[in-house]
Amino acid sequence: MGHHHHAADAHGHHHGHGAHRSRLAIVLVLALVSTTGEIVGSWLADSLALWADAGHMFSDAAALGLSLFAAWIAERPATPEHSYGYRRAEILAALANGTTLIAISIVIFFQAVRRFSDPHPVEGGWMMAIAFGSLIVSLVGMALLHGGKSENLNVHGAWLHMMTDAVGTLAAIGAGGLIWAFGWDWADPVASILIGLLVIYSSWALIKEAVAILMESTPTNLDIDAVRAALAGGPGVREVHDLHAWTITSGMVSLSAHVIVADEQSPPAALRAIREILHDRFGLDHVTIQIETEGDCACALPSDRDCVASPGHPPTSGQLKGNPDRGARETGGRDPV
Repeated sequence: MGHHHHAADAHGHHHGHGAHRSRLAIVLVLALVSTTGEIVGSWLADSLALWADAGHMFSDAAALGLSLFAAWIAERPATPEHSYGYRRAEILAALANGTTLIAISIVIFFQAVRRFSDPHPVEGGWMMAIAFGSLIVSLVGMALLHGGKSENLNVHGAWLHMMTDAVGTLAAIGAGGLIWAFGWDWADPVASILIGLLVIYSSWALIKEAVAILMESTPTNLDIDAVRAALAGGPGVREVHDLHAWTITSGMVSLSAHVIVADEQSPPAALRAIREILHDRFGLDHVTIQIETEGDCACALPSDRDCVASPGHPPTSGQLKGNPDRGARETGGRDPV
């Protein structure tokens, strides 16, 4: 007896994506304005740090455009060829954002080393003024994205872009002040290297999380052993096996499991109890549960090596000997979104 349940979170997920797209669009416009200002300012001040920050802000704009495209395509309906739809497009965009930031950092390092060997006079006053304007834009963008960064990995990636650019402009302001006050032109490439290091540090966590989702790892905020134990303690439950949890896209965790109940236990009642456990204790609603009875073969198959018997209930004789009718009773599996 299989059951799929995911309708409850569909409307909220769709509404959340609309709000995320609006925030991303506004921040995209701000990033383009800031990029233009920093390009002009870096030419006027001959500042590598401003060039680096302008390149970083341009990558922000490109990443935000990619994020908007990914958010749009993620709303396309599922098809027979793509049973989960295109929601993973957001994760691919987040991965692209992180790798792009690291690539930009490498370019910054290369240019900074060249600037050390071939120093250029820098206009510290212009450098501070332009960097301060960029800082204001970055802080406004961070404020706009803050509400969605914990709900959506793509928005989180965009927020990281704005955060690293804000800190980078602080470094540029500091370097501009040193150049303006003391004539220390070497502060410009030093600030560039600091910006690059910050970008790599902030990008690594984003890349790691995106890869974990693409590899269908267990969500980091979900204790799968606790889930297994909770299900094993459900009414009439004898065993839990084939338990899997994975993330489809940001804020959308799925779970599937095979549960064996006593022959006298009502499968619909057991299913309701299991759904309540998953919802109340773990916040899981997008689940696929396959209910089996004790007469079914649970642990006899090679694929059922992760069986967990409910406390006080050893495997039944049917489970030890196997049951040729088991295959006909299975209807579970991952459900299309």
